[in-house]
Amino acid sequence: MLSIVSFELLAGCSPATPTVQDSDLKTVEETASSTMMVAGTGTALSATPSSIPTTAPTKSATLIPESTMTPVSIPQPERVGPDSFPADINPLTGLSVKNPENLHLPPVLVSISNYPKSARPQAGLSFSPLVFEIYIGVGVSRFLTVFYGDYPNVSTEDEIGPIRSGRIPYESLRQLYRGSLVFASASQWVYPYLDEYTVVYGQDDTNLISARLPVAELKEIAAESEARLGEPGLTGLLFDPLPPEGGNPAESIWIAYHYTDQIFWRYDPDAQGFLRFQEADQVSQFDRITDSLTNEPLVFENVVILFADYHFYTDTFFDIDLQYISRLPALAFRDGRMYEIYWTTGNQEYEKKTGKLRPVRFMDAEGESFPLKNGQTWVVIVPRYTPYHETVDSENYLDLRTKVEEGSGIWAIQFYQPEILDQPPE
Repeated sequence: MLSIVSFELLAGCSPATPTVQDSDLKTVEETASSTMMVAGTGTALSATPSSIPTTAPTKSATLIPESTMTPVSIPQPERVGPDSFPADINPLTGLSVKNPENLHLPPVLVSISNYPKSARPQAGLSFSPLVFEIYIGVGVSRFLTVFYGDYPNVSTEDEIGPIRSGRIPYESLRQLYRGSLVFASASQWVYPYLDEYTVVYGQDDTNLISARLPVAELKEIAAESEARLGEPGLTGLLFDPLPPEGGNPAESIWIAYHYTDQIFWRYDPDAQGFLRFQEADQVSQFDRITDSLTNEPLVFENVVILFADYHFYTDTFFDIDLQYISRLPALAFRDGRMYEIYWTTGNQEYEKKTGKLRPVRFMDAEGESFPLKNGQTWVVIVPRYTPYHETVDSENYLDLRTKVEEGSGIWAIQFYQPEILDQPPE
């Protein structure tokens, strides 16, 4: 049985500067526990007893005679944002939602594992309007998945996950999206930097990916935090179904955090989005990634490479500068094109008038809002000076990393491990 407990920490507390040991991080963070630890104030949430499924759920369909089928009118995406959105439009996707009342609830940001490989396929990613992929050290990445608007339309007994530990940059993103966090424990050095969170523990102490969150709990967590956080107010993004002029061809995007953690995003014109592939057990082979809740492939309309300043203090203890950024580079991939743009979280009129933060926003070289395609967005955060180039059509690691072929439309993001600094954050 899962153990779940919500925490509300005192805002504005300045934690003491810790003396960090790698052994402390790994011992505290990676050990799952079925014991509930309560600190501060909060409301305990009841967990739904369930076992972790070993196979993906099987979907069955009931065929409807053609004569009795009623045509369904599907709203076509329109240009919306960035400063205001219709009441039924999700400001993180530019698409209409079935339950507009959910847009008044704060987002729930869930830490989901991408490593070990047994964590794949993950459950719930295809229902997230926005996913952040962050390098967490030791050659692997992790996801902070934003659930907002319509929740997964699957059985309430289905589970999101696997859920993994918290990281300091999660707090910056939580504040920008004015939501609450869900993660499976954290290092004793990380906890003091996090606020407004729910901790989910797995039952199996020997299994690092046994923590899962029942789908029904997502809305409960959002509703429970609404009184403290208020309505999110997530304006700032511009969506347009028509791609902007310019850009370069982009058939695929290759990112390698390590030889054992390589990702391909490949554009599919039929799906009108990018499909995710991850390195397989065999050398130079990639598996198409699906969502285990639906058995369908992951397809995201937008993939954004966001260049930011990482600060590593050990091989796993780090922070990223994400707030109050006036302008830094980014790459936006949509409609099979790549655009060199910029991102910002700087103060504009909204922030000055309300005193509140808003989401990461995107702009062109002239400072005008850059339009994303209506749909879901996957944001990969890499160190600021990460180089990129067009490479050859290959799945060989060395070819992709070293060879250059201008005009190929196959983009290689040349990731390098950030330098480890001496001093931890204040």
